[in-house]
Amino acid sequence: MMDRYGGDVLAGDWRRARRPPPREVPAEPGLVVEEVDTGWCGAVTRVEKAGGMQVVHLEDRRGRTRGFPLGPGYLLEGAPVVLVAPVRAAAEALAAARRGEARTASGSTAVTGVRARVASGSRLFVEGRHDAELVEKVWGDDLRVEGVVVELLDGVDDLAGVVRAFRPGPGRRMGVLVDHLLPGTKETAVVEAVRRQPEARGDVLVLGHPFVDVWQSIRPERLGLPTWPVVPRGQSWKHGICAALGWPHESQTDIALAWKRILGSVRGYADLEPSLLASVEELVDFVTAPVQGQDSP
Repeated sequence: MMDRYGGDVLAGDWRRARRPPPREVPAEPGLVVEEVDTGWCGAVTRVEKAGGMQVVHLEDRRGRTRGFPLGPGYLLEGAPVVLVAPVRAAAEALAAARRGEARTASGSTAVTGVRARVASGSRLFVEGRHDAELVEKVWGDDLRVEGVVVELLDGVDDLAGVVRAFRPGPGRRMGVLVDHLLPGTKETAVVEAVRRQPEARGDVLVLGHPFVDVWQSIRPERLGLPTWPVVPRGQSWKHGICAALGWPHESQTDIALAWKRILGSVRGYADLEPSLLASVEELVDFVTAPVQGQDSP
């Protein structure tokens, strides 16, 4: 028989039926939203991949920035929305790819069809393996074209001896990148002594950055952090950072894996702090400068 009155009008979830699903909104730069769980309100500055997920960064009215997972959990003008990857950024990235404008990680125009040169006499020295790997990732293409090799110092305590052994001169320049180069530090005293050496005049350039470790020269936003955690004085900086982030840090293997994760977040020069960028760019220019009286290749 036909049911003249139909089904029960009160059956089912009648509250849900009246609420449309949150609409999807592209997380375009400048869009102001509120993150529901924390109440953080700010303007979108960028969207990026970090730790295997997409993160949207919101800047509040005081200029502070925090990263949150892209997706649901946001309010736009009081209404719930789902933030999705910005359409404009995707379109611009596609357009750039189609233009075929290739650039190295350092921002230089990529040189194609040119073999890496045989190693020149000049060298770029850095304190440790992590410094070398970061320089290689960002400036490696540029240095290979010029034939400049990056060498490890294993600390700067005997930098004066390294300079004497290297015997710098025309066509054999020595650029040195030093960590934690701040007034009053041991590193500054060592560098000032080296700069007074007769061997260092004209063909040796020593520059540095203010960070305790080269990890800190990578912008913390790349890992979804507003700032790097503060490590108490006297504690190993690398171990302290891993502990603060909740990462394994008991063994050297743990530290190596943490560095691999951090280095993997670096896409190019824009992910590094300006103080490191300025020093490395000047050092690269110094060691790749043509010898006076000779034409550059």
